[in-house]
Amino acid sequence: MVPVVDLTRRHRRFGPDFAHAVERVLASGAVLLGDETAALEAELAAVLHGSDAEVDVVAVASGASALQLVLSGLGVGPGDEVIVPAFTAVPTASAVCATGAVPVFVDVVAESAAIDPAAAAAAMTSRTKAVVVVHLYGHPAPVEPLVALGVPVVEDAAQAHGALTGVAGTAAIYSFYPTKNVGGIGDGGAVVTADARLAADVRRRRTHGAEQQYVHVEISQNHRMSELEAAWLRLQLPALGPGNDRRRVIAARYRAAAPRLRWPSGHVDHVFHQCVFRSSDRDVVRGALAERGVATGVHYPLALPDQPAYRRFTTDPCPQAVTWAAECISLPCFPELTDDEVDHVASALEVLPG
Repeated sequence: MVPVVDLTRRHRRFGPDFAHAVERVLASGAVLLGDETAALEAELAAVLHGSDAEVDVVAVASGASALQLVLSGLGVGPGDEVIVPAFTAVPTASAVCATGAVPVFVDVVAESAAIDPAAAAAAMTSRTKAVVVVHLYGHPAPVEPLVALGVPVVEDAAQAHGALTGVAGTAAIYSFYPTKNVGGIGDGGAVVTADARLAADVRRRRTHGAEQQYVHVEISQNHRMSELEAAWLRLQLPALGPGNDRRRVIAARYRAAAPRLRWPSGHVDHVFHQCVFRSSDRDVVRGALAERGVATGVHYPLALPDQPAYRRFTTDPCPQAVTWAAECISLPCFPELTDDEVDHVASALEVLPG
């Protein structure tokens, strides 16, 4: 069975060097907010947004932490509203709730599952304090129409490592969940912004709101990244570009093999965290692929308005988001796939009905 993802291949690749990195960290005596974290932040700025020398990067505990800290730093809190696409991973909405604000779900466009700017504009009220745009699956979503709405725009780039050439909104956030294009050994996240005040605020809030040791000027929790996590992530950064190129080659092979399938719209900077197509007969299609030795995934089976914990936030229907959730299928697409495995998946796709 060709797997959707196999992290053991990545671990074998970077494991020997990581063993030396662990020794280095332990010998330093610093396991939190030390040289590894500082180096990772500098390297992320160059790798993720090298064309923008003015950005500041703050490493934090997770992508959800990154989004929560940015929203809090923008002054979002109880009584406020934040517009969120209705089709995304749950942490996009949970981070809004963690600030005390209300997520307002708006529909996505059929072609790419990106937030619908017209729906976002229609959802604006006097209580709207921010909009979150999600670069879902690694497909860059348009940001400029949302910036025109006049409130801060936060880019959820949790799945889009290497897909963005700059920060078009107020800030971009990243996740280093193990399966991401740059994946951690536990978790991790980062905030990227050109707003020096916001970056300083996030740094303060990631350590219990401390302005200096034992002097807390804000109420916050622990959102720190460990030095071991930072060391592991640093090992992967040089491989991000070649890895994304490999993902694009794999996705192009699949699309060429089965052009009649319902693929999302293309984008030159797509980094294919997931390679997705859609089918109204998802269970049948997934079963047919499994019989041919191809594992598949579903990212994500429920739109946010249909998630039990978030139904109370639903106001307007989001039919495109619901349809995406009912039809999306994720294929094996990660750099360590062999050419034979890629060809095997492509052959299985060729015989699927359109």
